[in-house]
Amino acid sequence: MTHDDSAFAALGALSEPVRRHLYRYVAAQPDDVGRDAAAEAVGVSRSLAAFHLDKLVEAGLLTASSRRLSGRTGPGAGRPAKVYRRAEEEHSVSLPPRSYDTAAGLLASLVENAGLDRELQDAARAAGSAGADAGADDLVEVLAARGYQPYWDEGTLRLRNCPFHALAEEFPALICGMNLALLEGVASDAWAPAMDPCPGGCCVSLSRREES
Repeated sequence: MTHDDSAFAALGALSEPVRRHLYRYVAAQPDDVGRDAAAEAVGVSRSLAAFHLDKLVEAGLLTASSRRLSGRTGPGAGRPAKVYRRAEEEHSVSLPPRSYDTAAGLLASLVENAGLDRELQDAARAAGSAGADAGADDLVEVLAARGYQPYWDEGTLRLRNCPFHALAEEFPALICGMNLALLEGVASDAWAPAMDPCPGGCCVSLSRREES
């Protein structure tokens, strides 16, 4: 099976509505998700949720493991439950085939070699400014629309997904600096974006600035 065939198969698995809702729910969670929680979130039975979750694992969109959800160990702790999380592998399809990732890599390499980090950050900050002056709920919506999958961790707004993951792996300093500047532009003056990596997610988190 070619790379394109694998991507078509993976994305084709999401054509079923319940399966698509389950994937979106699990992918947005910062922790592993059990079958009961997933079923309740999308309003289906546990057995139906289990069926579709395992189909998503077969398609390579989720990964599965087992652990005790109670957190207890030893006798009486109960049997381990099957839990799911978003798979790290990326899937993309372009018809007709395009190679934007190649162009992005070449441009990133050129910018890094030329020492144009500050210029890139200035451009990113300006590009993100369309989301400025957003309130708390609006900011969450803006970040969600940009693919960050935001979630609250007490008073901190963390980002489950890095929209620039592949480039950030290859050019971490350049791309993470760009991302921070972009989010500085998106956020209002009430928010303070900072480098604060989320395991498996984005390198930036946002917290409210203290009122002076």
